[in-house]
Amino acid sequence: MIGPEVAARVYLACGVTDMRKGITGLALLAQDHLRQKPTSGAVFAFRGRKGDRIKLLYWDGQGFCLYYKVLQRGTFPWPGSGDAVARLTRAQLAMLWEGIDWRRPSWGEPPARVG
Repeated sequence: MIGPEVAARVYLACGVTDMRKGITGLALLAQDHLRQKPTSGAVFAFRGRKGDRIKLLYWDGQGFCLYYKVLQRGTFPWPGSGDAVARLTRAQLAMLWEGIDWRRPSWGEPPARVG
């Protein structure tokens, strides 16, 4: 998959975002509400009202990339604190994209016996 660099910072816009917004509208949200430079190379995540869709906005050095995902079942786990912003790790972003609750990942038991 073509995507952000490994060291990219990830910012999650808490609360609800109007999913009708395109690249320009989301870049303005990143700048005005998240207080970040949209062309910094960071990834900005936004979730819709129903919770079943997210958009990721990313500047790759030449232009903006917009990733959009709609879940067939369930919702994306999301903090609901209005205009707040959360900082995620790359691993948390990967879990979020897969619909896994990145706030409380469920890890399996370690093997009882190795070897």
